[in-house]
Amino acid sequence: MSQPHPASSPPPGPARGNAALAWVLVAAMALPMLVLYAVGTLGPLMARDLGMAPGALGWITFAAFGVAAVLSPWAGPLVQQWGCRRSLVLLFAAAACAYAAMALAPGLGLLACAVALDGLAQALCNPVTNLLIARQVRPEHRPWMVGVKQAGVQVAALLAGALLPTLALWWGWRGALGILVPLAVLGLLAARRVAWPQPAGPRGPLTPARPQRLLCLLMAAQCGVGAALSVFVVFLPSYTMAQGLELRQAGNLVALFAVMGIASRVALTPLAARKDSGIPLMLALILAAMAAVALLQLAAPGRPWPLWIGAGLMGASAVATNALAMGLVVQGSTFGPTAAASGWLSAAFFAGMAAGAPLTAALAHNSLSAAWTGSLASLAVAAMALLQLERLRRRTPMARRTA
Repeated sequence: MSQPHPASSPPPGPARGNAALAWVLVAAMALPMLVLYAVGTLGPLMARDLGMAPGALGWITFAAFGVAAVLSPWAGPLVQQWGCRRSLVLLFAAAACAYAAMALAPGLGLLACAVALDGLAQALCNPVTNLLIARQVRPEHRPWMVGVKQAGVQVAALLAGALLPTLALWWGWRGALGILVPLAVLGLLAARRVAWPQPAGPRGPLTPARPQRLLCLLMAAQCGVGAALSVFVVFLPSYTMAQGLELRQAGNLVALFAVMGIASRVALTPLAARKDSGIPLMLALILAAMAAVALLQLAAPGRPWPLWIGAGLMGASAVATNALAMGLVVQGSTFGPTAAASGWLSAAFFAGMAAGAPLTAALAHNSLSAAWTGSLASLAVAAMALLQLERLRRRTPMARRTA
């Protein structure tokens, strides 16, 4: 049985276990979030098999992200009390159970219930990974590690776009989802070895502290981005097939979106930390995302190039904003304690992810083309919140974390 890491020993640098730690961080982010991309990529097959309209796919993601949004504020205090190792075990166990239940669900109702179980893993992923970085990574390496772990979300998109359509053509969408169960079990076993067995934190009420004004503005921005990404990921494959492309081509679009997102998160997170320009950079990326959504509406049968450019630009822009926001939380104390602030920020992002697709589908009367207008409106809300946050930031410089 492994012994607790000595309190006097410094966090590891790149040569002291960070490769294994990075793998666990990526897996902890990828597996809970994969449900969104799996529903988007496999959605046409699921809708046909279960006899539902494409717009109903948004309610499946609502089940997961709605639960995650409700639980996220309490996830931060829970992770602080339980410690990283126990919290990671719970995260991977919940993900494994969720994918097994999804693969076995006979109808839409039970499928939504199975997806809701994944909401617990989603609520835990940001607080536990951010706390793990704060405890086990040297301060000078934290921005890079935050970028790597946030890229795990796009690893999920890459897996969903590049592999799941092929697996679904071989074994059906249920078989493709079943493949994810052993991956979650592997993550659980790895987490037990990588996370230091630190003593649990002091027991107290799990009621989360009220977020202060700066954090509320950052939450509003992330809620808008989450809503826009929810619409984009859930409806892009169906919109793509409506323009005459095949399922594998739709999957390739999601894969392109993922690759650009991985590159932008890994590259821009440490850059923003060095230049202390996280908020202005997030604003610029949101404006670029609005351009990407507008470009998608130029697509038509026989004219697919706007889909490819729009998917790549969306991945390079909107996707990176969540990593930059988490970088601000890990690097600075202005937004509050790491685990608690991460929980609130996750709650806002997941609320946007939960509401974005189903509300847009309802307001657009299931019109895939009209859905992009809702995505633009969500991004506009995010941009206005960031403008106000930047004004306040200039009056109150961001505090740096010393421990």
